Amino acid sequence: KIYQETYDFYDAEMLTVVWETKPEIVKRLLPPPLRPGKRPIALAFVANYPRTNFGVSYLESALFLRAEFKGEEGNYCLAMPVTNDMALVLGREVFGYPKKMANIQFRRRGKEIEGLTERHGQFFFEVKARMTGQLNFPEAQNILMEVFRFGPSLVVVSFNFKYFLAPEGDGFDYPPRLMREEVEFRPKTIEIGEAELKLHPSEFDPWAEVEPVKVLGAFYTVGHNSMRKGKIVGESDPTAFIPFSFMKTDF
Repeated sequence: KIYQETYDFYDAEMLTVVWETKPEIVKRLLPPPLRPGKRPIALAFVANYPRTNFGVSYLESALFLRAEFKGEEGNYCLAMPVTNDMALVLGREVFGYPKKMANIQFRRRGKEIEGLTERHGQFFFEVKARMTGQLNFPEAQNILMEVFRFGPSLVVVSFNFKYFLAPEGDGFDYPPRLMREEVEFRPKTIEIGEAELKLHPSEFDPWAEVEPVKVLGAFYTVGHNSMRKGKIVGESDPTAFIPFSFMKTDF
């Protein structure tokens, strides 16, 4: 029952904020063999999933960097807090998403939308957006169109690493495996707006390392999402991957 053609999210409500960070930050945070994308773009979202085809409802937030592998650009997931343990297990152990349990808030009042994520008493991700129909500055739309090709549906490529630390305490069970996965978004509603982003320092969830240089804006969607089957497309050298192997823990 765990293995399905797609994992589907019905009437998924998402607020996504996009910003430019520094190229040297992207280079430092991407594990090999991933390479930086054409632009130093980061994005984060907060989402409410009221109904799924795998039996759970939950909230989620996530942090991504644009990355490239063998000429294809996608989003590398740095972190993905969730509010449900079964969503954590499926996403982390099947697809490699670096999930942790967290407290997540997602509120909309008229044109104002706010998302917050907290762990260990520390709010480390805060986004506020006003759905004005305008992004933070005029050129932002052209940049977003380079990253997201909006239409009746949008297929986004995600890159994750699957790995387990060896019980002997001397590395990994197997070389960390790079996984490619597609997520299809079929929005019924799309709104764009101006966004304010705050990434607060946190010992256990260092999202603030992805420093915002220029916030482009935000978009709000409601619709059906489908996670397609993933595929192992590469490996990382175990020694080189060690500095990146603690995203799923608080060490």
